[in-house]
Amino acid sequence: MAHLSKNRAALVNRVRRIAGQVAALERSIVEEADCSRTLQLVAATRGAMSGLMEELVADHVREHVARADVAPDVRAEAAEELIAIISRYSK
Repeated sequence: MAHLSKNRAALVNRVRRIAGQVAALERSIVEEADCSRTLQLVAATRGAMSGLMEELVADHVREHVARADVAPDVRAEAAEELIAIISRYSK
């Protein structure tokens, strides 16, 4: 995803925040924290991952599917790849 170079630092920071959320979730489970706190951590982590996915999908569509200067066969292939990825993600 070379086209992400302009957003790379922001994306890395976002992934690091998600890693922190996952670590907090793990601690919550290991320490047998309150159920509602653990559920809130799961919801927050899922929301963060969904937000990251939305940003990456939008960048992919803009760069590989919607650009007029991309060859039609390349655009079609990128669209099919994206459909497969979203299908796997939504399960």
